[in-house]
Amino acid sequence: MEDKVKVFAKPNGSLKVTGKVDIVDADGNLIETVENPSFCRCGHSKEKPFCDGSHRDAGFVS
Repeated sequence: MEDKVKVFAKPNGSLKVTGKVDIVDADGNLIETVENPSFCRCGHSKEKPFCDGSHRDAGFVS
C-alpha cells in the first residue's frame, strides 16, 4: 500500500504535492501520472496546471 498523498500550500507560492498523482480530464480519462508535482495557485503560470514560478514576478501573496 502506498503512503498517503500530502498537499502543502507554500507561502506565496504553489501547492506542492508529495506522492504520485493521476492527472485526468473532465471525462475521467488519464492524461498522465506525475510524481511530486507543484500546482499553480496564482493563475499566472504558462504551464498550467503546473507551477512555473510565475508567482514571483506577479507578486502573488497568499
